[in-house]
Amino acid sequence: MNNQLLYFNLDLSDFKFGILSFVTAFVIAMIVMPPLIKFINYFKLFDVPDARKEHCQPIPTMGGIASCVGFAFALLIWFPFEHDSFTISFFLSIAVLLCVGIFDDLKNLPARYKLIMQVAVATMIAVSGVRITSFNGLFGIYELHITAQYSFTILAIAGITNAYNLIDGIDGLAGGLGFMSLIVLGLFLTLSGDSNNGLIAFALCGGLLGFLYYNFNPAKIFMGDTGSLVLGFVIAVLSIRLIQINPVQGNILTHAPVFVMSVVIIPVFDTVRVFMIRIWQGKSPFSPDKNHIHHLLTNNGWSHSFTAKVIYFVHAFMLLLGYFLKSYSLITGMSIMVSVMLFTIFIFQRLRLPQKAVILEPTSV
Repeated sequence: MNNQLLYFNLDLSDFKFGILSFVTAFVIAMIVMPPLIKFINYFKLFDVPDARKEHCQPIPTMGGIASCVGFAFALLIWFPFEHDSFTISFFLSIAVLLCVGIFDDLKNLPARYKLIMQVAVATMIAVSGVRITSFNGLFGIYELHITAQYSFTILAIAGITNAYNLIDGIDGLAGGLGFMSLIVLGLFLTLSGDSNNGLIAFALCGGLLGFLYYNFNPAKIFMGDTGSLVLGFVIAVLSIRLIQINPVQGNILTHAPVFVMSVVIIPVFDTVRVFMIRIWQGKSPFSPDKNHIHHLLTNNGWSHSFTAKVIYFVHAFMLLLGYFLKSYSLITGMSIMVSVMLFTIFIFQRLRLPQKAVILEPTSV
């Protein structure tokens, strides 16, 4: 890995198209966002506050459209499209989820319908050949039976997609976490020899940055399901692809599954934790509440801006931890990361705002 990083420092040629796609997507998203906000304001397509939401006045939603437009424009210019089953399935799935997200932002679809579509697109990806084929020795399990490959792949893609959808609760959170994850996925996919999928990561990352400029607190627009469904899906698929390609390309990451776990652990861990709490309380796992990781801080008086920055820091720490745990066994590495997340939740629940301090939220939220 040291040699690979040295090469990255000395020669950026492998990242040329990734960088171009990033810049193109960013510029297009920045251009598209102002007229999109005006359009949404004109037609009053707002995210209206309710008991489960953090903002207190209607805010334009569907900001993910600008990210996706930038993403698509960059890929049309720089991506070497091929007529293989994965490429067709992947981009068709993105188009389906984008439409589902728009419809949900407009009509508020029931969770079960969104879940059905997530399972459907995950199945398409599994059929195309991008699957979890091995547990890499976790619990003594290596190569999986084909039925298990499909089952775990569909569960992983649908689960991660849903997790990003659920953690999109305060200004800049889902977008910021996604931005960091896509950067590292693009980096390691490219280093692993899969520059095309690395380019996809960088393109969405650029589109996401253009959106985040308008989404940081105080937010002028929200991502909406339009963006969060696509974001979670792309991260899920590229994560599985990194696990799949890594052994073929000389094990750039000694324990790719552990590193990939660090990429998605915050939204996935939080979703599992919240679902367990709801089930324990006799509620539906999809019932709304304020138990998500960001609520632990905002419920204690901390601002959206502070909360997002703290969770960014935790995510950056987890990414570093995921890389440096490469010399440990899979079960040890995963146990350490879960323990860190449990400790983080423990701290967040007790991190109360000092009584004399007053943090005022900007008026938009």
